[in-house]
Amino acid sequence: MMVTAFTVMHLIVTVLLIVIVLAQEGKDPGMRGISGTAPDAGDSFFSQNGGSTKKSMMSKVTVALSILFLITTMTLVMLAG
Repeated sequence: MMVTAFTVMHLIVTVLLIVIVLAQEGKDPGMRGISGTAPDAGDSFFSQNGGSTKKSMMSKVTVALSILFLITTMTLVMLAG
């Protein structure tokens, strides 16, 4: 019963972690780098507000999901052994 519950929780955390990582923007400027402009040129509100930016929020969610992933993984290993 416990193994099933942790397996389901582990699968949910895994899917959420994959989605949140894929939703983040890369640090590579992409096509903007060709023109010689700064990597953050053209960014608006989200690039100007220190700790409350979209990038900061996504980073915090990624860290939280990574910690949950580690906890569920370790719990499943301990329950299996």
